[in-house]
Amino acid sequence: MADIRTLDLNLLKALDALLETRSATRAAEKLGLTQPAVSGMLARLREVFGDPLFVRSQRGLIPTPRAESLAGPLRQALGEINRLVSPALFDPATAEITVSIAATDYAQRAVILPFLADLRRLAPGIRIAVRPVDLADLPRHLESGGLDMALVTPDMAAENLRIRRLFEESYVLAMRQGHPAADARMDLDLFLRCEHAIMSHDGARFTGATDHALAELGLARRVVAALPSFMALIDLLRMSDVIALLPRRLVAGQTGLALCEPPLAVAGFTKVLAWHERLQRDPAQSWLRDRIAAAAGG
Repeated sequence: MADIRTLDLNLLKALDALLETRSATRAAEKLGLTQPAVSGMLARLREVFGDPLFVRSQRGLIPTPRAESLAGPLRQALGEINRLVSPALFDPATAEITVSIAATDYAQRAVILPFLADLRRLAPGIRIAVRPVDLADLPRHLESGGLDMALVTPDMAAENLRIRRLFEESYVLAMRQGHPAADARMDLDLFLRCEHAIMSHDGARFTGATDHALAELGLARRVVAALPSFMALIDLLRMSDVIALLPRRLVAGQTGLALCEPPLAVAGFTKVLAWHERLQRDPAQSWLRDRIAAAAGG
């Protein structure tokens, strides 16, 4: 009995060509080999299958019953192998897959929502599962397949992850319309007299980029609330007199807010898309990454 571990795939391709052409010469032309090479492969095939496989006649090679019985399964097997080694095809219009993306509430509004609107038109069969960003387990989930990609900042992405820069974000000062400071000239003194709120992923930090900028000037502000959601923070601004520095993309189109430039320079942040190396060459993932970048304006 033939051992599949020692079976040369080229022998099966030669057998398929011989079955199709019924000629060692034409099979050699089809395979790009010499006629003696194909004759030698036929000799090895006879040893593998323990059967003559073909007999010579004036009309060429005539397959034996054993060879004829192999024709169908052989063609199917070679087709499966060809599909196995061929690049995977991806058609967004007909694809039916579920993709998991980790994103903060900021990234959900600034990137995911426009991406989803675009996706429903181009790939209606693709489902997107949006999950919160768990910084402690993010690398593990991306490596294991629990997540496909994540919308984060560069400092949140582990060194072993692939990243694609999407955009640079800056801050704008926001408060409710009708706020006592809304019609005043916002200088540093007025800024420090106001009560502030910030977004903190765990709701436990009362300092951020603004406080670092103030500390360099030897100043400090009063932060009265730290919320784990930008959207909750916006709602707080609308119903109180606290003010906050918010990402520009987040407040674009928001109603009920008065916006102005902050009275000091505050460093913004970079938004990136991160994924594990195992998905780098996946055609579906590559297409989705391009669509996310397009939705983000990148």
